[in-house]
Amino acid sequence: MEHSPPPFFKTGPTPLARLLIFSALSLTLLVADARFNYLTPLRQIAAAIIYPLQRIATAPASIARRMGDFFVTHSSLREESARLTQERLANAPLLQQLKALQSENRQLRELLAARERVNADARLAEVLYAARDPFSRKVVIDKGLQDDIKAGQAVVDTRGVVGQVTRVYPWLAEVTLITDKGQAVPVQNLRSGLRGVVFGVGQDGVLDLRFMPLNADVQNGDQLVTSGIDGTYPPGLPVAEVSDIERNAEFMFARITCKPLAGVTSYAHVLVLAWHREAPQPPAETAAQPKRRKGKKG
Repeated sequence: MEHSPPPFFKTGPTPLARLLIFSALSLTLLVADARFNYLTPLRQIAAAIIYPLQRIATAPASIARRMGDFFVTHSSLREESARLTQERLANAPLLQQLKALQSENRQLRELLAARERVNADARLAEVLYAARDPFSRKVVIDKGLQDDIKAGQAVVDTRGVVGQVTRVYPWLAEVTLITDKGQAVPVQNLRSGLRGVVFGVGQDGVLDLRFMPLNADVQNGDQLVTSGIDGTYPPGLPVAEVSDIERNAEFMFARITCKPLAGVTSYAHVLVLAWHREAPQPPAETAAQPKRRKGKKG
């Protein structure tokens, strides 16, 4: 076994001296840093040097924690998505019903405003269903004789004239729309004041302004309102708007097509107007006096 001989001369301080020296140096550094902040740059430099080593040392734990968070988050997101899908499916009918109620509420408010504008007794009615005859334009409302509904009364909505009550039952009434072939509405042109009559053609959204001469003052876009001369419709109610005019010299009258302004087939509520105009009584006929015959002279 090899053994090195001890050095002949001992060099360097003793362990006790080293302890005292380093203790004094530590106290000096502590006092200098606490009083004058001399070691702050050194700490920053040391932190910058050690930072990559710290990141490398904490990388495995950080990766494991992120993987766990990923799986937990993915699972919770799937559960949240499934829950939201179920809630959406459950609330879809309620949302559709809410939209329908909002639309109905808006229409009822407009009907109330129209009721205040019309100078006539108006009754609110709900459209139940359309007539079974596919060649007629009729609807059935939920008001009848029990609600003082009479045949011939005008039916309007928020936009204008819808039709006329043509048949009354105890609790129901039949309304013939202005687009029906058998309906005619006396109208007046707001722009020119020209009077005429619009007729239904049996198609939704189409009316004819008939028996107008070729040189009649009618233009596209003219609005037609009720003239009130028939005693059924109050004057001034919107009826239709002129959409097309054909003037052919081969025919005596112009062909004028209009579109109704009212929601004839759209709205679920209408107003039935109990309007009647008192017409003056015709003058009484005077009995013709017999002529006196001249007597013959004897």
